[in-house]
Amino acid sequence: MEREKLIRFLLSSGLMSRPQAEEIAGQFQPRTLERNAFLLQAGRVSDEYLFLDRGLLRAFVHDADGNDVTTGFFSGGHVALEFASFFNRTPSQEHLQALTDCAGWFITYAQLNALFHARPEFREFGRSVLVRGLITLKSRMLNQITETATARYESLLKTNPEILLHAPLKHVASYLGVTDSSLSRIRAGAKEAGGT
Repeated sequence: MEREKLIRFLLSSGLMSRPQAEEIAGQFQPRTLERNAFLLQAGRVSDEYLFLDRGLLRAFVHDADGNDVTTGFFSGGHVALEFASFFNRTPSQEHLQALTDCAGWFITYAQLNALFHARPEFREFGRSVLVRGLITLKSRMLNQITETATARYESLLKTNPEILLHAPLKHVASYLGVTDSSLSRIRAGAKEAGGT
């Protein structure tokens, strides 16, 4: 597995040169996960900052009634991480599980902090990743309130179709905040309208 996607991800911020990105990428170690394997289980402290090269991971929790609720998806080209546990060094409330075979590059919390202190360009890159993550989270929260379930489905289809190709519909439904049967109706309506 080549580090090229990781290097391009580091370069995407516009905050470092290619030689700097290559040097930083060299600090990451390869990581693979088989389908259904856990990157993180609830109750444990997250210690891997994983850039996902390929594959699909799902974050989920169990609600007060014990129901499995999907809180997020991570696809290739993105960081898969439970931010609160990783940065606060507290036990995670979420599970992160591979929905497909996955491969990527990781560094530990200690290694990440050492890089943040040693490399100002990487520290700024890390800040930009956190800001983008916060914006995404806020947008998702607002969309859950202001958009219809159909609009949320269409947005997911447009921005991350890989999820709809590889994630079981029950996980997609819980992520969108709808029942399985509602998602089936939404999908049927989208197909009739010429979508997927």
